[in-house]
Amino acid sequence: MFVIANKERDLFINEQIRAKEVMVIGPNGEQLGIKNIKDALTLSTYAGFDLVLINQNGNPPVCKIMDYNKFKYENKKKQKENLKKQRESNLEMKEYRLSVAIDVHDFNTRVNQAVKYLEKGHRVKASIRFKGREMAHTDLGKQVLIRFADALNAVSEIEQKPLLDGRNMTMILMPKKEK
Repeated sequence: MFVIANKERDLFINEQIRAKEVMVIGPNGEQLGIKNIKDALTLSTYAGFDLVLINQNGNPPVCKIMDYNKFKYENKKKQKENLKKQRESNLEMKEYRLSVAIDVHDFNTRVNQAVKYLEKGHRVKASIRFKGREMAHTDLGKQVLIRFADALNAVSEIEQKPLLDGRNMTMILMPKKEK
């Protein structure tokens, strides 16, 4: 039986290991020495664990006796934790789309969501896309963006004032710095 490691499981385990002799590391990290592959498999089976090829480039290759499923689970957990920390360190920007004729309730909902996002320390981008004849009244769109900024005045300050770019007008708000 010939099995190739896939991307998810890039480590060979048990019968997948093709080396004749391997350096064996015990479940507690102790070195058990260079063993024949059959002896190493017997040791791991006796211990109730898997034989996992850690370093195939070593001379001889290095294998460790461990619970492979627990090892995979802990690695996934570490990766999720690292992604979470990375996301926290990279402050994100959330965009809120408004319109010239936005209703009061819709406006208040967007303000409340933006407050929550700004309190997390992220930046907020408010934008308005002008459709059809609304292009003749860009001043109304600017008033909506200024009203949005005023509603968020307690938790934010304007980083970029309302700026018209083609049919879009955008404004960027950043959280207030604590004094």
